[in-house]
Amino acid sequence: METGHDTSDHAAPDHAAPEHAGQLHHVELCTTNLESSVDFWNWLLGALEYEPKNEWVGGRSWINGPTYIVVKETDTDDPFDRRAPGLDHLAFHAASRATVDELTAGIRERTDSTVLYDDQHPYAGGYYALYCEDPMGITIEVVGPE
Repeated sequence: METGHDTSDHAAPDHAAPEHAGQLHHVELCTTNLESSVDFWNWLLGALEYEPKNEWVGGRSWINGPTYIVVKETDTDDPFDRRAPGLDHLAFHAASRATVDELTAGIRERTDSTVLYDDQHPYAGGYYALYCEDPMGITIEVVGPE
């Protein structure tokens, strides 16, 4: 089964490179509803300046600099639980507070996501950020600059 890993060109810019030491290389997320998840992540990652990278049966990926995000279909329907051992949430830098505000407005318009901690928004974490969930329940944070 093909994944978001591109093995055709070992010199591709998304493979390990010393100048990116310590930066996040990639994240792979699993979904039972690829169409819904791709719709959400394409919208969110596009707003965060990611570009489409790869597309294959059962998955998609987007890239921004040395980091890429993969969404792939899985055949298990075990629900995601951020309080269980494993991933709690993904956090992204936003270019501006206006980006955080635009994404928040967009989440409020979508039927597949919701603003989390809305009563404390946009300072739920003590700084300017959006907290929301993807269609599978994975928590996402988008942090605005000071």
